[in-house]
Amino acid sequence: MNVIWHDGKFLGIEWHALKVVGWTGNILFTSRFFVQWWATEKLGRVVVPSAFWWLSLAGSGCLLIYGFYQRDSVFIFAYLFTWIPYIRNLVIGQRARRGQTLCRSCGSVGVAGARYCAACGVKLGAPEAGTSSVPASPPA
Repeated sequence: MNVIWHDGKFLGIEWHALKVVGWTGNILFTSRFFVQWWATEKLGRVVVPSAFWWLSLAGSGCLLIYGFYQRDSVFIFAYLFTWIPYIRNLVIGQRARRGQTLCRSCGSVGVAGARYCAACGVKLGAPEAGTSSVPASPPA
Protein backbone atom coordinates (compact mmCIF):
# COMPACT_ATOMS: atom_id res chain seq x y z
CA MET A 1 0.00 0.00 0.00
CA ASN A 2 1.34 3.43 -0.97
CA VAL A 3 0.91 5.88 1.92
CA ILE A 4 1.80 9.02 -0.03
CA TRP A 5 -0.45 8.47 -3.07
CA HIS A 6 -3.41 6.12 -2.49
CA ASP A 7 -6.85 5.95 -4.14
CA GLY A 8 -6.19 9.17 -6.08
CA LYS A 9 -5.43 11.09 -2.89
CA PHE A 10 -2.11 12.67 -1.95
CA LEU A 11 -1.35 12.10 1.77
CA GLY A 12 -4.95 10.95 2.18
CA ILE A 13 -6.28 14.33 1.01
CA GLU A 14 -8.47 14.81 -2.03
CA TRP A 15 -6.97 17.72 -3.98
CA HIS A 16 -8.68 20.29 -6.20
CA ALA A 17 -7.93 23.88 -7.27
CA LEU A 18 -9.49 25.56 -4.24
CA LYS A 19 -7.76 23.15 -1.85
CA VAL A 20 -4.50 24.37 -3.40
CA VAL A 21 -5.64 27.98 -2.87
CA GLY A 22 -6.33 27.21 0.80
CA TRP A 23 -2.96 25.55 1.33
CA THR A 24 -1.22 28.38 -0.50
CA GLY A 25 -2.90 30.78 1.91
CA ASN A 26 -1.64 28.73 4.88
CA ILE A 27 1.90 28.69 3.50
CA LEU A 28 1.91 32.43 2.77
CA PHE A 29 0.40 33.31 6.13
CA THR A 30 2.88 31.12 8.00
CA SER A 31 5.88 32.37 6.00
CA ARG A 32 5.32 35.91 7.21
CA PHE A 33 6.59 34.92 10.65
CA PHE A 34 9.86 33.70 9.17
CA VAL A 35 10.21 36.93 7.17
CA GLN A 36 9.69 39.00 10.32
CA TRP A 37 12.10 36.84 12.31
CA TRP A 38 14.79 37.09 9.61
CA ALA A 39 14.44 40.89 9.36
CA THR A 40 14.64 41.24 13.14
CA GLU A 41 17.73 39.05 13.37
CA LYS A 42 19.37 40.87 10.46
CA LEU A 43 18.90 44.34 11.99
CA GLY A 44 19.26 43.30 15.64
CA ARG A 45 16.00 44.99 16.63
CA VAL A 46 12.32 44.16 16.29
CA VAL A 47 11.18 45.05 12.77
CA VAL A 48 8.07 44.32 10.75
CA PRO A 49 9.07 44.61 7.07
CA SER A 50 6.52 45.43 4.36
CA ALA A 51 6.92 41.85 3.06
CA PHE A 52 5.22 40.73 6.30
CA TRP A 53 2.13 42.78 5.44
CA TRP A 54 2.11 41.65 1.80
CA LEU A 55 2.30 38.00 2.88
CA SER A 56 -0.46 38.64 5.44
CA LEU A 57 -2.66 40.20 2.78
CA ALA A 58 -2.07 37.45 0.20
CA GLY A 59 -2.37 34.61 2.72
CA SER A 60 -5.55 35.89 4.32
CA GLY A 61 -7.03 36.57 0.87
CA CYS A 62 -6.42 32.96 -0.17
CA LEU A 63 -7.88 31.69 3.09
CA LEU A 64 -10.93 33.93 2.69
CA ILE A 65 -11.52 32.52 -0.80
CA TYR A 66 -11.21 29.01 0.61
CA GLY A 67 -13.61 29.89 3.44
CA PHE A 68 -16.21 31.08 0.93
CA TYR A 69 -15.72 27.87 -1.05
CA GLN A 70 -16.24 25.78 2.08
CA ARG A 71 -19.14 28.04 3.16
CA ASP A 72 -17.53 28.12 6.58
CA SER A 73 -18.75 31.15 8.53
CA VAL A 74 -15.87 30.86 11.03
CA PHE A 75 -13.27 31.01 8.25
CA ILE A 76 -15.10 33.81 6.44
CA PHE A 77 -15.44 35.99 9.54
CA ALA A 78 -11.85 35.30 10.61
CA TYR A 79 -10.44 36.66 7.34
CA LEU A 80 -13.14 39.06 6.11
CA PHE A 81 -11.71 42.23 7.64
CA THR A 82 -8.01 41.42 8.10
CA TRP A 83 -7.12 43.29 4.91
CA ILE A 84 -7.91 46.64 6.60
CA PRO A 85 -4.91 46.79 8.99
CA TYR A 86 -2.63 45.08 6.46
CA ILE A 87 -3.30 47.69 3.78
CA ARG A 88 -3.18 50.50 6.35
CA ASN A 89 0.27 49.37 7.52
CA LEU A 90 1.49 49.19 3.92
CA VAL A 91 0.26 52.76 3.30
CA ILE A 92 1.88 54.04 6.51
CA GLY A 93 5.14 52.30 5.61
CA GLN A 94 5.10 53.80 2.11
CA ARG A 95 4.56 57.30 3.49
CA ALA A 96 7.43 56.83 5.94
CA ARG A 97 9.77 55.64 3.18
CA ARG A 98 8.87 58.62 1.02
CA GLY A 99 9.87 60.95 3.85
CA GLN A 100 13.32 59.38 4.29
CA THR A 101 16.44 60.81 2.73
CA LEU A 102 19.30 58.72 1.40
CA CYS A 103 22.75 60.01 2.30
CA ARG A 104 24.73 60.33 -0.92
CA SER A 105 27.96 60.04 1.02
CA CYS A 106 27.56 56.83 3.03
CA GLY A 107 24.28 55.37 1.76
CA SER A 108 22.53 55.49 5.14
CA VAL A 109 18.83 56.22 5.29
CA GLY A 110 17.99 59.34 7.25
CA VAL A 111 14.75 59.95 9.12
CA ALA A 112 12.17 62.32 7.67
CA GLY A 113 13.11 65.94 8.26
CA ALA A 114 16.73 65.24 9.21
CA ARG A 115 19.18 67.85 7.93
CA TYR A 116 22.35 65.85 8.56
CA CYS A 117 23.21 62.17 8.24
CA ALA A 118 23.30 60.46 11.63
CA ALA A 119 25.95 58.03 10.37
CA CYS A 120 28.51 60.34 8.76
CA GLY A 121 27.41 63.91 9.52
CA VAL A 122 27.13 65.07 5.91
CA LYS A 123 24.34 67.56 5.16
CA LEU A 124 21.40 65.75 3.56
CA GLY A 125 19.60 66.96 0.45
CA ALA A 126 20.42 67.62 -3.16
CA PRO A 127 23.88 69.04 -3.83
CA GLU A 128 24.01 72.64 -4.97
CA ALA A 129 24.96 73.45 -8.56
CA GLY A 130 28.68 73.20 -9.14
CA THR A 131 29.36 71.10 -6.03
CA SER A 132 30.07 67.45 -5.60
CA SER A 133 27.69 65.14 -3.72
CA VAL A 134 30.72 63.41 -2.23
CA PRO A 135 32.26 65.35 0.65
CA ALA A 136 35.84 66.52 0.36
CA SER A 137 38.35 64.45 2.29
CA PRO A 138 39.71 66.10 5.43
CA PRO A 139 43.07 67.83 5.16
CA ALA A 140 46.06 65.62 5.91
